[in-house]
Amino acid sequence: MASTQVNLYEAKTQLSSLVERVATGEEFVIAKAGKPKARLVALEAEPKQPRIPGQNLLGITYIADDFDAPLPEDVLQDFGL
Repeated sequence: MASTQVNLYEAKTQLSSLVERVATGEEFVIAKAGKPKARLVALEAEPKQPRIPGQNLLGITYIADDFDAPLPEDVLQDFGL
């Protein structure tokens, strides 16, 4: 794919539109005094890692053995039960 050359002033004043065009696949070479200085290209999308069921974002999973055990009487009384 051929790159379109834009001068530095145009790149500064039109950066938002250039970025939008780059996102669609275009490439631009930014030149200063007619000499190429930088290339504006789209980043490759990073592949999203599949989420492992049962893990939080840090990958830590801990459930106490007595998680679903009945609450002690004194705790139930604190809740008015």
